[in-house]
Amino acid sequence: MELLITLGLGIFIIVGALITFLSKNNKNFVYFSISLAFAVMVMLMFVDLIPEVKEIFISELGFGLGIFIALIGIVAGIIILKVLDFFIPDHEGKEKEELSHIGLISSIALILHNIIEGMAIYTAASSSLETGLLISIGVGLHNIPLGMVIASTLYRANNNAKKTWTIILLVSLSTFVGGLIMMMLSGILVNEIILGVLLSITLGMLIYISVFELLPKIMEMKNKKIAASGIILGVILILITVFI
Repeated sequence: MELLITLGLGIFIIVGALITFLSKNNKNFVYFSISLAFAVMVMLMFVDLIPEVKEIFISELGFGLGIFIALIGIVAGIIILKVLDFFIPDHEGKEKEELSHIGLISSIALILHNIIEGMAIYTAASSSLETGLLISIGVGLHNIPLGMVIASTLYRANNNAKKTWTIILLVSLSTFVGGLIMMMLSGILVNEIILGVLLSITLGMLIYISVFELLPKIMEMKNKKIAASGIILGVILILITVFI
């Protein structure tokens, strides 16, 4: 049952992608989804990841060493995505290449993020099925706009539905992969410090995407109402997940 919960989380990513295709993915919708994803990622960092990383490292290593290791993990996450830039086609100046870059780099970071989430949700569901279900609903709600931004940016860039859906499916299955890893290697991976390192690396990746990929695109938008509406909705979605 725990694995089914992690598998079900992928449905929320797919729902986000379906919303994109049903909206016919016009330019305004792409910008809306980028703004929405930006707000979700920033809120996710401050509401979820930063407090969790801080709690893990301080409780396990103490304040000074804990913060130092967390910062190393964050910097590592930023560097990893920066290095990956060299393997993704140049995206400066051309809108389609910029959107393709955002979609690919977001997919890579979200796969790692979702694997870690799958591990955490599997563990929670193993202790209490009800708790695991409630957490998965909260996580799933913030996965919808992330599925939207991946689908909207990639499809507008390549106009290839098959390629876009292949990437969407890979991202959607990553939470299940995390649950599977935890089921098979729980005796090895039940280590708070390892989990903290993985979370801090993910945090660094989300900082990179938010600051260097999504924010510049939002700043370029001529229609600030679309940007504002996406950001406001993203904040509301995360606040809803907090109270579930």
